[in-house]
Amino acid sequence: MINAIWLGLIMIGIIISMFTGNVQAVTDSVISSSKTAVEIAIGLVGIMSFWLGLMKVAEEAGLVKALGKGLRPIMKRLFPEIPEDHPAVGSIVANVAANFFGLGNAATPLGIKAMQELQELNDNKDEATDAMVLFLAINTSSVTLISSSVIAYRAAANSANVTEIIAPTIIATVISTIVAVVSCKVLQKLPTFKREKVSKDTVGGDK
Repeated sequence: MINAIWLGLIMIGIIISMFTGNVQAVTDSVISSSKTAVEIAIGLVGIMSFWLGLMKVAEEAGLVKALGKGLRPIMKRLFPEIPEDHPAVGSIVANVAANFFGLGNAATPLGIKAMQELQELNDNKDEATDAMVLFLAINTSSVTLISSSVIAYRAAANSANVTEIIAPTIIATVISTIVAVVSCKVLQKLPTFKREKVSKDTVGGDK
């Protein structure tokens, strides 16, 4: 779908440039933009290596685990339907902690694992549970302490102060996460979005 959208945008741009007589301007723009893209990509290598390395040190030092331990009581209240000793709880906590420290590469497999474990608790495999929807919302809006990728982009673009986005990022992600949690909790109580529990006999095909 994304490929089709990009193809459509490119074709529209080419057609419009032909009708407006700006074909040469479009060609020049493509060439200069390609050069800029390569320069930015190469410039990202150093700063990304630094921040990812710093976050890896934090992970090895136990900061991620410490944060995860502190988040467990909150996760229990947010996901009351998940048994306390279920592996999904640990995966969710680890995912949130990794996102908090900007460890996107580590957070992705943890998020997938959490979803797989939540699916095991799902009584209707064709529909997402409330816990799955809430986890996806939290994972998408995740509170972030240091957004290493944004800092890297700003450094590559020669920003005067690459780290000035840290405070706004924390404020924005805290607000987005609160909105995501409240929205999920409110909507899941509405009749329109309320899931109907499927009995084991129905799931097994027996009536």
